[in-house]
Amino acid sequence: MSVTRTLTRRGPAAALALVTAAVLGAGAAGSSSAAPAAAPQTRQIASSVLGGDYKFNLTAVRSAGDRYAASVRLQVYTRTDGGAWKESDRATVGAVDGWFWYPLTGRGAVCRFSTSAAEPAPVDVSLLVTPSIGCSQPQHFVVEQGRIHVG
Repeated sequence: MSVTRTLTRRGPAAALALVTAAVLGAGAAGSSSAAPAAAPQTRQIASSVLGGDYKFNLTAVRSAGDRYAASVRLQVYTRTDGGAWKESDRATVGAVDGWFWYPLTGRGAVCRFSTSAAEPAPVDVSLLVTPSIGCSQPQHFVVEQGRIHVG
Protein backbone atom coordinates (compact mmCIF):
# COMPACT_ATOMS: atom_id res chain seq x y z
CA MET A 1 0.00 0.00 0.00
CA SER A 2 2.83 2.37 0.63
CA VAL A 3 4.10 1.76 -2.88
CA THR A 4 0.79 2.98 -4.33
CA ARG A 5 0.83 6.15 -2.22
CA THR A 6 4.38 6.94 -3.25
CA LEU A 7 3.51 6.59 -6.92
CA THR A 8 0.40 8.73 -6.62
CA ARG A 9 2.28 11.45 -4.80
CA ARG A 10 5.06 11.43 -7.36
CA GLY A 11 2.63 11.66 -10.28
CA PRO A 12 1.57 15.31 -9.65
CA ALA A 13 5.11 16.29 -8.63
CA ALA A 14 6.55 14.79 -11.81
CA ALA A 15 3.88 16.52 -13.91
CA LEU A 16 4.66 19.85 -12.20
CA ALA A 17 8.37 19.33 -12.83
CA LEU A 18 7.72 18.67 -16.52
CA VAL A 19 5.52 21.77 -16.87
CA THR A 20 8.09 23.90 -15.04
CA ALA A 21 10.89 22.60 -17.26
CA ALA A 22 8.85 23.30 -20.38
CA VAL A 23 8.04 26.85 -19.25
CA LEU A 24 11.64 27.58 -18.27
CA GLY A 25 12.88 26.04 -21.50
CA ALA A 26 10.53 28.18 -23.55
CA GLY A 27 11.57 31.28 -21.58
CA ALA A 28 15.23 30.54 -22.12
CA ALA A 29 14.65 29.91 -25.81
CA GLY A 30 12.86 33.24 -26.11
CA SER A 31 15.60 35.10 -24.26
CA SER A 32 18.30 33.82 -26.59
CA SER A 33 17.08 36.13 -29.33
CA ALA A 34 19.12 39.31 -29.63
CA ALA A 35 16.92 41.75 -27.73
CA PRO A 36 18.18 45.34 -27.81
CA ALA A 37 20.05 46.31 -24.68
CA ALA A 38 18.56 49.04 -22.57
CA ALA A 39 20.21 52.43 -23.03
CA PRO A 40 22.56 53.28 -20.18
CA GLN A 41 21.34 55.71 -17.56
CA THR A 42 22.69 59.21 -18.20
CA ARG A 43 22.54 62.52 -16.42
CA GLN A 44 23.73 65.88 -17.71
CA ILE A 45 25.98 67.38 -15.04
CA ALA A 46 27.06 70.62 -16.75
CA SER A 47 26.47 72.65 -19.88
CA SER A 48 27.95 75.78 -21.41
CA VAL A 49 26.98 77.79 -24.49
CA LEU A 50 29.49 80.17 -26.03
CA GLY A 51 27.56 82.61 -28.17
CA GLY A 52 26.52 81.05 -31.43
CA ASP A 53 29.70 79.05 -31.92
CA TYR A 54 29.82 76.15 -29.48
CA LYS A 55 27.71 74.34 -26.94
CA PHE A 56 29.39 71.94 -24.47
CA ASN A 57 27.74 69.23 -22.38
CA LEU A 58 29.22 67.07 -19.63
CA THR A 59 27.18 63.91 -19.15
CA ALA A 60 27.57 61.14 -16.57
CA VAL A 61 26.97 57.70 -18.12
CA ARG A 62 26.27 54.89 -15.68
CA SER A 63 28.23 51.68 -16.22
CA ALA A 64 26.32 48.67 -17.52
CA GLY A 65 28.56 46.27 -15.59
CA ASP A 66 29.01 48.08 -12.24
CA ARG A 67 26.14 50.09 -10.79
CA TYR A 68 28.56 52.26 -8.79
CA ALA A 69 30.83 53.17 -11.73
CA ALA A 70 30.35 55.77 -14.43
CA SER A 71 32.03 57.44 -17.36
CA VAL A 72 31.90 61.12 -18.22
CA ARG A 73 31.25 62.26 -21.77
CA LEU A 74 32.22 65.71 -23.08
CA GLN A 75 30.13 66.62 -26.13
CA VAL A 76 30.66 69.57 -28.44
CA TYR A 77 27.86 70.98 -30.58
CA THR A 78 28.04 73.48 -33.42
CA ARG A 79 25.19 75.34 -35.09
CA THR A 80 23.77 74.11 -38.37
CA ASP A 81 22.75 76.50 -41.15
CA GLY A 82 19.19 76.16 -39.87
CA GLY A 83 20.24 77.33 -36.40
CA ALA A 84 19.92 73.99 -34.58
CA TRP A 85 22.70 72.52 -32.45
CA LYS A 86 24.35 69.43 -33.94
CA GLU A 87 26.91 67.27 -32.15
CA SER A 88 30.27 67.69 -33.86
CA ASP A 89 32.46 65.60 -31.52
CA ARG A 90 32.63 63.79 -28.19
CA ALA A 91 35.36 62.57 -25.87
CA THR A 92 35.58 60.63 -22.62
CA VAL A 93 36.81 62.57 -19.60
CA GLY A 94 39.16 60.30 -17.68
CA ALA A 95 38.91 56.54 -17.91
CA VAL A 96 35.82 54.64 -19.04
CA ASP A 97 33.93 53.66 -15.86
CA GLY A 98 36.64 55.51 -13.93
CA TRP A 99 34.25 57.65 -11.87
CA PHE A 100 31.70 56.94 -9.15
CA TRP A 101 28.06 57.40 -10.20
CA TYR A 102 26.70 58.85 -6.96
CA PRO A 103 29.28 61.63 -6.44
CA LEU A 104 29.01 62.53 -10.15
CA THR A 105 25.27 62.95 -9.99
CA GLY A 106 25.08 64.65 -6.59
CA ARG A 107 25.63 68.22 -5.41
CA GLY A 108 29.05 69.68 -6.07
CA ALA A 109 29.94 67.08 -8.70
CA VAL A 110 31.55 69.61 -11.04
CA CYS A 111 34.52 71.29 -9.41
CA ARG A 112 35.59 73.13 -12.54
CA PHE A 113 34.12 73.40 -16.02
CA SER A 114 35.86 76.18 -17.86
CA THR A 115 35.19 76.98 -21.51
CA SER A 116 36.29 79.81 -23.77
CA ALA A 117 35.10 81.30 -27.04
CA ALA A 118 38.69 81.58 -28.33
CA GLU A 119 39.71 79.53 -31.37
CA PRO A 120 41.02 76.99 -30.51
CA ALA A 121 38.70 76.87 -27.49
CA PRO A 122 40.27 75.58 -24.26
CA VAL A 123 38.09 73.41 -22.01
CA ASP A 124 39.11 72.40 -18.48
CA VAL A 125 37.21 69.79 -16.45
CA SER A 126 37.66 68.80 -12.80
CA LEU A 127 35.12 66.52 -11.14
CA LEU A 128 34.41 65.27 -7.64
CA VAL A 129 36.03 61.88 -7.09
CA THR A 130 34.37 61.36 -3.69
CA PRO A 131 33.51 63.83 -0.91
CA SER A 132 36.42 62.52 1.19
CA ILE A 133 38.99 62.54 -1.66
CA GLY A 134 37.84 65.80 -3.24
CA CYS A 135 38.23 67.00 -6.79
CA SER A 136 40.22 65.41 -9.60
CA GLN A 137 43.15 67.12 -11.26
CA PRO A 138 41.89 69.30 -14.13
CA GLN A 139 41.79 67.59 -17.50
CA HIS A 140 42.50 69.84 -20.47
CA PHE A 141 40.91 69.72 -23.90
CA VAL A 142 41.07 72.01 -26.90
CA VAL A 143 38.22 72.40 -29.39
CA GLU A 144 39.24 73.48 -32.86
CA GLN A 145 36.65 73.79 -35.61
CA GLY A 146 34.24 71.63 -33.62
CA ARG A 147 36.73 68.78 -32.98
CA ILE A 148 38.02 67.86 -29.50
CA HIS A 149 41.74 67.40 -28.95
CA VAL A 150 43.24 66.25 -25.64
CA GLY A 151 45.75 68.78 -24.53
